Amino acid sequence: MDASQHILIVDDDSEIRDILSGFLVRHGFRVSTADNGTAMMQTMNTARIDLIVLDIRMPGEDGRSLCRRLRTTSQIPIIMLTALGSETDRVVGLELGADDYLPKPFSAHELLARIRAVLRRSALPPPGSPADGARLFEFAGWKMDVTRRQLRSPENSLVDLRSAEFTLLLALVERPQHVLTRDQLLDLARGRGAEVFERSIDVLISRLRHRIETDPKDPQLIKTVRNEGYVFASPVTLNGRPW
Repeated sequence: MDASQHILIVDDDSEIRDILSGFLVRHGFRVSTADNGTAMMQTMNTARIDLIVLDIRMPGEDGRSLCRRLRTTSQIPIIMLTALGSETDRVVGLELGADDYLPKPFSAHELLARIRAVLRRSALPPPGSPADGARLFEFAGWKMDVTRRQLRSPENSLVDLRSAEFTLLLALVERPQHVLTRDQLLDLARGRGAEVFERSIDVLISRLRHRIETDPKDPQLIKTVRNEGYVFASPVTLNGRPW
């Protein structure tokens, strides 16, 4: 883990702040803490923060209000801590722009996993960003236009892909010859805003195979690596150059 990644924990419970701070430091993060919104903003004005762990229920200005205020000026990743079983808190938090939520009580190891996942997703360029501009991937006669979000067959027919299917295929095409686990594919797909869930990765892979493989039962492009995940096995070019 990159030690330059700086986590800010905002919670009025000092015991939670101390436990999480020590745990995350041991796992390679720099950590700051704040017990309210004023202290949070003071820290953000003096330090570069990579992710905020924000309790939704605090005295004074609560987490919902703070999340709303942050989203008017920043896209910094936010993980909300919510009351156990409070669906309203979770829904409101996500609607306000939180990247993930975790109900109390929770495992520190689960929070660590969620922090790492959100940081991975936030490092990816959003759809339509300059990094996605003027990119044409080609593989086995297929053409994938990232800017227009179009896929054309070797016969130059436009293939109708759902948003989640296109996003998942792009995650694979961008990483040819690399085995990607289901969790990694889930992170990559979520990072670009597609409605992809862990249980649907295998279903989406099956759909893609039926769209782009000559024989979906004997796939040559998207191959399964037993007990590991999937690999895009075809050579890929980007804008006419080997990728």
